[in-house]
Amino acid sequence: MKFKLTKSERQWVFYDVGNSAFTLLISTIMPIYFNHLAENSGISPVNYLAYWGYAVSVSTLAVAVLGPIFGTMADTKGYKKKIFFLSLLVGVIGCMALGYTSDWLAFLVIFVVAKIGYSCSLIFYDSMLPDITTVDRMHHVSSLGYAWGYIGSCIPFLICLCLVLGSTKIGISMETAMMLSFLMIAVWWILLSIPLIRNYHQKHFVEEKEHAIQESFKRLGRTFLQIRSKKKIFLFLLAFFFYIDGVYTIIDMATAYGQALGLDSAGLLLALLVTQIVAFPFAILFGRLAERFHSVQLITVCILAYFGIAVFAVFLTNQIQFWILAVCVGMFQGGIQALSRSYFAKIIPAEQSGEFFGLFDICGKGASFMGTITVSVVSQRTGNMNLGVGMIAVFFIVGMILFRMAAAVKD
Repeated sequence: MKFKLTKSERQWVFYDVGNSAFTLLISTIMPIYFNHLAENSGISPVNYLAYWGYAVSVSTLAVAVLGPIFGTMADTKGYKKKIFFLSLLVGVIGCMALGYTSDWLAFLVIFVVAKIGYSCSLIFYDSMLPDITTVDRMHHVSSLGYAWGYIGSCIPFLICLCLVLGSTKIGISMETAMMLSFLMIAVWWILLSIPLIRNYHQKHFVEEKEHAIQESFKRLGRTFLQIRSKKKIFLFLLAFFFYIDGVYTIIDMATAYGQALGLDSAGLLLALLVTQIVAFPFAILFGRLAERFHSVQLITVCILAYFGIAVFAVFLTNQIQFWILAVCVGMFQGGIQALSRSYFAKIIPAEQSGEFFGLFDICGKGASFMGTITVSVVSQRTGNMNLGVGMIAVFFIVGMILFRMAAAVKD
């Protein structure tokens, strides 16, 4: 029987299609443009990679602090949509502003602000999952969100790619091409967010009290105190902290890594486009496999695959190997993200989804500063970029052990 999305599920998926264009821009064209700005200022490839990694780390660390606070506030009746919209605006405006600076340091500062807005919006977006679907449909809906996000983001990306790579042929500067690209991505992002903003209804919530913000901090404090007694959730969050850290580090640093190795820019961008295309059917596949196999088994397979990817990255030296890496990442990227999100949504209280997804984001995008910092520091200290990237494999080993421990705990 064909799986058909409901209206609320479809509008939720649309937001993934919108924001994924910004994600793709961050992981592909944006690091190349930053490299262009950095080179013009005389910054070496190793330091370029490190500075980009530090910027990503600062943004994710900020979200790690803000995420649980805003997430807890968003659980209050009527708050989630408002805070989601505010975060979205910060991300979209920041994206537009990136096109109006040619100084590498100013670019990094604006990037950090835009990425904070984007990442915060995802906390509330993820926590909407229990509101827009049922428990038995979560794995499939979550997978479709990522799947359509991957393929849908390719539409504006291809236009941006043509602008950037063909800028000289059409008679515009690279700076002008990037300004148009950032504007296009921002418009795409906001337009595809409108259906969700207009029609989302918060079904699970806590009632608003007299001092809503103060009460949110109290609830957050109680959750931190209680989380260790919720052994399954606690162990899963620890596991997620490590293995998804490795996943996001690979996503955030892939283009910067290839650039630092001196690989061809056009080839890198096309390889990462292939990652998106490959990720589309595989994300759907993992959603369907979740109907036949337990999500624990499928997440385990994905973690093992990423461990192999990290080890392979140590020996990467040429364009063909980068293409192989891109295809392998695409095969498992959607599966590990979608199944982790829906698995977590199933083991937490629905009325505290914003609060718990705030913690989830600490252990995901908010905690990925560890991976990017590790790559940056090891690369600078050893002068070996391959070794820096290869260190990510350790995160997958620790994550696998903790995840299996969490899975062994009875509900």
